[in-house]
Amino acid sequence: MIKNIHKIIALVGIGLMSSVGMAQEKEEETIGTERVVIVKAYTPTISDAFKIKSIPSVKDSVTQQKKELNYSIFSVPVASTFTPVKGKAAAIEKPKQAKLYDNYATLGFGNYTSVLAEFYSNFQLNRSDNMGVYLHHNSSQGGIDDLVLDDKFYNTFLDLNYTSRTRDVVYGIEAGGEHKLINWYGLPANSILTTAQIDGIEEQQSYYGVKIGAQLEIEDAMLKKGQLEYRFFGDAFNTSEHRLQIKPTFEFEVADEVITTKVIADYLGGSFERNRGSLSQIPNEYSVFNIGVAPSLIILRDHLSVQLGASVFYSMDIENSDNDFFIYPNITASYRVLEDAVIAYGGIEGGLSQNSYRDAVIKNPFVSPTLFLSPTSNQFDGYIGLKGKLSDMVTYNFRGSYISEMDKALLVNNPRTTLLLEGYDYGNSFSYRYDDMKTIKALGEIGFAISNRFKLGASVTYFNYSMDREQEAWNLPEIESSLTMDYQITDQWSFGAQVFYVGERKELDHATLTIPSVAQSVVELDSFIDANINIGYRFNDRLSVFAKGNNLLGETYEKWINYPVQGIQVLGGATYKFDF
Repeated sequence: MIKNIHKIIALVGIGLMSSVGMAQEKEEETIGTERVVIVKAYTPTISDAFKIKSIPSVKDSVTQQKKELNYSIFSVPVASTFTPVKGKAAAIEKPKQAKLYDNYATLGFGNYTSVLAEFYSNFQLNRSDNMGVYLHHNSSQGGIDDLVLDDKFYNTFLDLNYTSRTRDVVYGIEAGGEHKLINWYGLPANSILTTAQIDGIEEQQSYYGVKIGAQLEIEDAMLKKGQLEYRFFGDAFNTSEHRLQIKPTFEFEVADEVITTKVIADYLGGSFERNRGSLSQIPNEYSVFNIGVAPSLIILRDHLSVQLGASVFYSMDIENSDNDFFIYPNITASYRVLEDAVIAYGGIEGGLSQNSYRDAVIKNPFVSPTLFLSPTSNQFDGYIGLKGKLSDMVTYNFRGSYISEMDKALLVNNPRTTLLLEGYDYGNSFSYRYDDMKTIKALGEIGFAISNRFKLGASVTYFNYSMDREQEAWNLPEIESSLTMDYQITDQWSFGAQVFYVGERKELDHATLTIPSVAQSVVELDSFIDANINIGYRFNDRLSVFAKGNNLLGETYEKWINYPVQGIQVLGGATYKFDF
């Protein structure tokens, strides 16, 4: 009985436990939401943290080692029909740099028994110093048709220079000499002279001169540049002329702007053996000292560049005790309208220019040694223009000017004297006349750089003169133009051509050929075209030959009245470059 009771109790316990388990599963599936009311606010706290200092060890009864894996590729060649196209580099024309030599010599001969000789040498003394020598000679024995007087000439000059360049200072010294011979061969066509009188004319004149000078440039100093030059010039008629020029340039800053100031000191003194106006043997002496100051301020703003300045001159005629004071403008501006394609520019400038005997000889070697020398006051030169590059090949420049000058020196033919004394008294020489002149000037230039080997250039200039006292602007043309071409045909062959046109000019024709006479008429000198070419062939970097042709149209035009030039002139020669 008791055993049955125990079995019953066990069965009842097992049933209760199973019913409780089933009830819990049903409750978990049917748990609903309930409202929880918190009576006290939650105040969390942070417990102290602790760090595990020991490294845990893992005990594994099974340890497996990694197996080593070996990979292999079974390579099988595969035939391919693809053929890559080979690229070709673009050809870039790179000119071969020519070797530069320190010395060269040129020698040439031509018709009219002409000779051309040049020699240049540069000695590099050390890294900073060098010395140069330049010798030039050009001569002709003449031979113009229908002349009764000798027309030979020669021109020789020698220049020596020494230059030293350091980091902050550059200075140089130069010296030289010159000798020129000409003949007053331009007898007037209406001069009636016997053969004996012509044979008695001593038409030869020779000029000679020496110079010495120095230049200085300083990088960081108020005195930026300095130039000093002394010249002596004389001739076979006991003429002597001394000229000393000193031109320092200063730079200093004012309110973050740089002001450049040029100082000009110019002394000219000399004497002629004769005074042509009186036909006497009283010397014609002159002595002039000019001093000027020209400050300027340059302003750069983006595409705009402006120079604001003026110049002040004080001129002292020491010989005649006459002094003058001059003020000139010096204002220029340029504006880049379209970068380098269109640049507009303009300005108004002036200055004082001293006329000298040497300057007159350079303009016209047939002047008489009886000149009256006075400075020319360039009151102003007002101009506007456009310039620029239409493309990499085309450049241009167009400019219009209005110029006012006081005591402009004009070269005029001298009349024949009543008393023939020297070889220049037969109406075959020139002298200065002074007048106030205003000029309208228009200039047009254009250039074509077709390639590095082929270049063209052309220019035309038009002048319109207005005189105060003189009838005409003597010996000044109304039109001048030029056309130039340079063509490097191959590395060996080169070709160049120049064509110059000079318009008509007015000159005086003295009817009675005597100084006291006022009976004189105006003649017109014909315009002329002078065409020139030059051809060169280079054997190597050292040796080359050349040929030149001048006045190829064969015109015996008159550059000065009664002075015809040589006809077709041909000259050939060679140039050799070398190093010592």
